Amino acid sequence: MSKFFVGISLLAALVVGVAACNRDPSAGGSRDASEPVQAMKASIALARSGDFAGLIKNMLPPAEFERVRSEWNSRTNLDKPTDAERARFAEAMSRLTAPDAVETLFKDVEPDIRQFDAQYQQQMPTIVAMGKTYVRGLVQQSQGLSPGEKQQAGQVIETLSQWIEKTRFTDPAKVRQVIGILSDTARKLDLKTLDEAQALTFEQSSPKLKIALDGIKQVLEIYDFSIDATLDSMTIEPITIDADTARLKISYSLLGTPLTSETEMVRIEDRWYGKDTIEKIKERAATSAAAKPPVLTPENG
Repeated sequence: MSKFFVGISLLAALVVGVAACNRDPSAGGSRDASEPVQAMKASIALARSGDFAGLIKNMLPPAEFERVRSEWNSRTNLDKPTDAERARFAEAMSRLTAPDAVETLFKDVEPDIRQFDAQYQQQMPTIVAMGKTYVRGLVQQSQGLSPGEKQQAGQVIETLSQWIEKTRFTDPAKVRQVIGILSDTARKLDLKTLDEAQALTFEQSSPKLKIALDGIKQVLEIYDFSIDATLDSMTIEPITIDADTARLKISYSLLGTPLTSETEMVRIEDRWYGKDTIEKIKERAATSAAAKPPVLTPENG
């Protein structure tokens, strides 16, 4: 169950982060006040539709997007799966796509969910409180977050904690529904081996990721968490804007709780990108350049 909670938390953070990654200004020094709003809407629409390739392309400068695409297709940083990993993947996909998958898998997990209810359900407030304290500590210790970002993260953590505490994830009827969604998603993915999955090109991966995201959305909606509702609720307001930089306020509703965040943008060649994204690209380029051996010339020997 703990992995499930962590996955949900990361997903919620991703939804908020993706919507804030590629924004434009909408007043002041902008050539057209509608440019930032339209760029924001484009990113949200891509996130909502599950168009991962389009979203990444929209978030990155053209040269960086081509690097990411090329690196994905070359798989230079990907370790080959072990025989054990191949076997586990094949077994999981086989069980999920079997004709009697829902009934068989539910019978397998039913004793576990009943045991969890008997041993831990009453302790959930304490478990959630401990988890919340731990995650808050990680956020406060982070060197990469500003005080404002830490405060915003704290609001998201509190909202998610309240949802987890009041949600009974082991409800048998809902678990059966979840297994049905997972089985249907596995069939739609149509990936029988781990090697087949890892061989997908960048373009081939995008629709597969959309299928997976749609399955996650359906699972969360069973527990009253709508990612689409969160994305649909987002509104953008300019805070400060000049010719090449902007700060925007993003308002949204997460699980019925109104929240706000801020994001900084920079303009590069008439397009706007998240400041953090551009800084990370520059850091990667600097690290890569420093790691290259020096070129020998007559002057340096």
